[in-house]
Amino acid sequence: MGLLPLPKKAMEHLPVEVIGNILSRLGAARDVVIASSTCRKWREAWRNHLHTLAFNSNDWPLYHELTRSRLEIIVTQTIFQTNGLQCLSIVMDDVDEFSAAPVIAWLMYTRETLRELHYNVRTTPNINILEICGRQRLEVLALAHNTITGVEPSYQKFPCLKSLSLSYVSVSALDLSIFLTACPKVEVLSLISLDIVMSDPHASMELSTNSLKDIYVEAISLDKIILEADSLEKLQLKDCTLEVFELVSKGKLRLLKIDDVSVIHLDIGESAENLEIVDVSNFTIMWSKFHHMIAKSSKLRKLRLWAVVFDDDDEVVDIETISACFPQLIHLSLSYELREAAIQYGLQGSFQLENVVVLELGWTLISDLFSQWVVGLLERCPNLRKLVIHGVVSETKTHEECNTLAKFTSFIVRLMRKYLKIDVQFEYD
Repeated sequence: MGLLPLPKKAMEHLPVEVIGNILSRLGAARDVVIASSTCRKWREAWRNHLHTLAFNSNDWPLYHELTRSRLEIIVTQTIFQTNGLQCLSIVMDDVDEFSAAPVIAWLMYTRETLRELHYNVRTTPNINILEICGRQRLEVLALAHNTITGVEPSYQKFPCLKSLSLSYVSVSALDLSIFLTACPKVEVLSLISLDIVMSDPHASMELSTNSLKDIYVEAISLDKIILEADSLEKLQLKDCTLEVFELVSKGKLRLLKIDDVSVIHLDIGESAENLEIVDVSNFTIMWSKFHHMIAKSSKLRKLRLWAVVFDDDDEVVDIETISACFPQLIHLSLSYELREAAIQYGLQGSFQLENVVVLELGWTLISDLFSQWVVGLLERCPNLRKLVIHGVVSETKTHEECNTLAKFTSFIVRLMRKYLKIDVQFEYD
């Protein structure tokens, strides 16, 4: 949201602290420099009361046209005219490498007041961020395109850090484990496309933390990950290739999200009792084993099984078992290849999904079975308020496919006359 222009007289009477807050909300360094040139009072606010400054190569096209040395001079001049920066963002991942010396100078100048650092700068040679910023008051640290080596926890400690994000960082499994122990208050951890340096042929990683509440892991390939996190509430895995993933926790997990993950053995131990959301997509599952893993989640409110593939062709999702195990379920999303068995066995019994108010159903190949499936599920959701139909429509459609889609559309129109209180939506890809 943009800032409304103030009349000149009103601007003159604003306290410099308020002006500093206004400039900090602008964020982008170029905008801050332009705004601070308004008058002497605004320049003073920039120097002494600016707390947020961001250099992002996407904010200003001219960044890409400047030479490296010129860009380094601009950043240096801008930072060195401020006192007391609390949030510094330097995101230049698509700009030529910076020299290490000026980057070290920026960090040394700001480190004592910084609470938040977003650092995505390729430097030559690589610099040790942990050594420069350790033992300070950082609460948020986001590193990208850097290398972490030789972590020394007694010196490179981060006593106030609550959020840590590592993207495209080269680090050994041991150093990452040690680094995490040097962050005793970290609650949020994001690991994306790490280059894990392994010292032995078995690519395994063990992480242990008592404070962690939220972990997001994306695009990582390892034999084994063992995560010991007693306070963990959110676990998200995306686009990973793993043989083993084990979670050792004390049962505080509320969200489990898995998207496009290849894993042979997934174990969340006794962490399922307080699960409220289970979201699984683009994943091969053995239904009986997966269900057993989450069967004790009596507090489950949202279950999403989307584009899942069954390990055994004869397996079906037993909706009656879902009804019995998850009595508080209010949002159910299902999309997988339908077979006759899904209708015969998946919907057997006279069970009801009493609390389900949102139902999402999807297909990859439309057929008459899908229509039967929709009917069967609607009959078992007496309090449904919203139905969302997701479908895939190919660019090249045969006459038969067009007829099938037309028949299904007509069928839904007739069906909804019976369920007038349900809001029906269609989303086609």
